[in-house]
Amino acid sequence: MKRVLIVEDNSDNMDVLEAFLEDDYELLEATDGKMGLEMAIDEKPDLILLDISLPEMDGTQVITEIRKNQEISNTPVIALTAHAMLGDKERFLGFGFDKYMSKPIVDEDVLIEMMNNLMEKN
Repeated sequence: MKRVLIVEDNSDNMDVLEAFLEDDYELLEATDGKMGLEMAIDEKPDLILLDISLPEMDGTQVITEIRKNQEISNTPVIALTAHAMLGDKERFLGFGFDKYMSKPIVDEDVLIEMMNNLMEKN
């Protein structure tokens, strides 16, 4: 079973993601950026869902550290944000995210297809 790390500080968003994914993936959870980075390094998940607005370290800081770390630098990472603005997609992809989704995530099928496509490439 593929392992997915969800780094999300909003419990409602975490619950939605869990409901979408818990039957098909082993889920790891972190509620702040620092914890998420530590878990990514220690657990080496197959994919990371990373919120942008996080306590301790924001998502852009976390992705920067992930891409610098040789052991996890190729891990697919999807940026999640509730504060979608024009140009954000390009900006976040420029930080090293593989994909970008705005929250709240409404389409479970789109998310799962995106995740599976990224994990197949890796």
